[in-house]
Amino acid sequence: MTQTVGIVIVSHSHHLAQGIIDLLSEIAKDVPITYCGGLEDGSIGTAFSRVEEAVNSNPADTILAFFDLGSARMNMEMVADFSDKNIHIQSVSVVEGSYTAAALLQAGASLEATLEQLAALQITK
Repeated sequence: MTQTVGIVIVSHSHHLAQGIIDLLSEIAKDVPITYCGGLEDGSIGTAFSRVEEAVNSNPADTILAFFDLGSARMNMEMVADFSDKNIHIQSVSVVEGSYTAAALLQAGASLEATLEQLAALQITK
């Protein structure tokens, strides 16, 4: 049985997250993608509860998580600690990385092959 891999985008900005979702939805109609961007009042920031909601609302059991800045990663790491899902947090450019993953997953690439491609994009600073 093929495992379903989903994508979660975590951004400090609603507009940035929405733009990435708009881009990914053009190339990955069959990949479950959820996101959170900004705080509930529309301001810039991230919150554990919003990240948790994005993860929980994604129907996949395996998640590739992409973030824009450090505190988004921190919230994603905390959510991963409490989640039953298999979450792979990616330290790559949020746009390039999520687009690469979405295109590969849509084309039927395995999780392992997708992670291998993402490793080449990893930010090491």
